[in-house]
Amino acid sequence: MTLRFDKLGVVIAVIVAYAAFVAPFATFRANRIVPGQARSILEALPPTLGALLLAIVIAGGIVALLRTSLILRLVASMIALVALAILIGTAGGFLTPAGNTFARVAPASGFWLLIFAFTLLLADVLTRLNLSPWARVGVLIVAVLAIGALLVSGNWNSLSILKEYASRADSFWAEGSKHVTLALGSLAAAVVAGVPLGILCHRVEPLRAGVLNVLNIIQTIPSIALFGLLIAPLGWVAAHVPGAAAAGIRGIGTAPAFVALFLYSLLPVVANTVVGLAGVPRAANDAARGMGMTDRQRLFDVEFPLAFPVILTGIRIVLVQNIGLATIAALIGGGGFGVFVFQGIGQTAMDLVLLGAVPTVALAFAAAIILDAIIEMTSTTRRADPA
Repeated sequence: MTLRFDKLGVVIAVIVAYAAFVAPFATFRANRIVPGQARSILEALPPTLGALLLAIVIAGGIVALLRTSLILRLVASMIALVALAILIGTAGGFLTPAGNTFARVAPASGFWLLIFAFTLLLADVLTRLNLSPWARVGVLIVAVLAIGALLVSGNWNSLSILKEYASRADSFWAEGSKHVTLALGSLAAAVVAGVPLGILCHRVEPLRAGVLNVLNIIQTIPSIALFGLLIAPLGWVAAHVPGAAAAGIRGIGTAPAFVALFLYSLLPVVANTVVGLAGVPRAANDAARGMGMTDRQRLFDVEFPLAFPVILTGIRIVLVQNIGLATIAALIGGGGFGVFVFQGIGQTAMDLVLLGAVPTVALAFAAAIILDAIIEMTSTTRRADPA
């Protein structure tokens, strides 16, 4: 009998083998800033649990390597991910001396590589299963609930990132609120301004090239540079325009961050609006004219509904982009999760960096899945009912 290997599985198996036997599973530090001491799976866990986890990840790597059934690959990836999530918390309690509040235990490169490998395997299985949009959103909800259950259970409380959170819980939620407000607020403003501008550019062809070129130039300016360029003009507005300072407009803070994110958001929204409207079948417009529809009726009843999935794709790009870029707003006092990222960099405290980075990545990932599902649902609806 000839063994048949899966191409992606070979990559996953190599990552699993390196992460399980070479890379450290956890890092122990006497306090939050001293260099850490690497611990392998067998060193970071009680002997029985260490051997069990090693057996689970090895079995999962073998399942990924061979051309096994999708159900077996799904079960193997989920078991491995659940075991890793639970046992990294166990490692935190096992490595931390009793009564020691200064020690820090953090997941090391081996843990993150194993998470990456089995998440990749799970994503490949879900893609091959061709799940419906609702099913994909359901998987996301289940994952969020599982993580929430682990957080509530206290299993991860001994990990360094949760210790950083415990001492900053109030500020974490306050900065999280600012982060979401910046990302969603700038997106909403870009949609309100960008969709009409895109319609205008589609209708007035001579205007299209000039507007898109200007927005392209804005898009090429590095984010930190754009934040800096906005400090002087907004500072002038705050000083010379009555009521501007009272409204929160100033050279540093939320205002320049909001304006910069708004400017970055315009190109995807405007460009996708133009592309979406340009892609409306000519036959649909001709049929609408034949029915006696006015230009306004054709736009809102025919063209815009057909172009909506493409416009929504631009909105998805903007939202994911803004969630990431809002992190940099902390450099000019705009708040957000970037506050923890840059505090951690300044204090050489990687756990504090992760406290800001992990929720940012999670928000972007969740936003991408939800909007991808909405885009697919709207596209399917338009294909099913082209009228």
